[in-house]
Amino acid sequence: MKLNLEQNPTLNLITGYGADHVLINKVRHDGNLILTGDRVIPWTAAGVEQLGADDFAAVRDLKPEVVVVGTGTRQRFPAPQVLRPLIDANIGYEIMDLAAACRTYNILATEGRAVVAALVFDAP
Repeated sequence: MKLNLEQNPTLNLITGYGADHVLINKVRHDGNLILTGDRVIPWTAAGVEQLGADDFAAVRDLKPEVVVVGTGTRQRFPAPQVLRPLIDANIGYEIMDLAAACRTYNILATEGRAVVAALVFDAP
């Protein structure tokens, strides 16, 4: 018996990452971004400390099942009021460092889940 992993060739997957960038399907993206299975959206979030509820309202409007928030080279938690748009919409979220967020996004996306990665890089 031969088993093959079926994978959607148009699915956005993170193929690499560094402290200041991610590679999505081998294309480099610098700067904060929101990633879905079919979209790459520049995110105007200035940094983890500057995140506001409006930043997560934009994520909520994508109607994900779960949001994976990458907070740079280390895990940093936004204030609860910042996450209020996700909480009020009953959208699950996980806060993790960028590397863990990239790996988790890929796993959930390949499972066919409605996942969004909200990635914030460290300030230069």
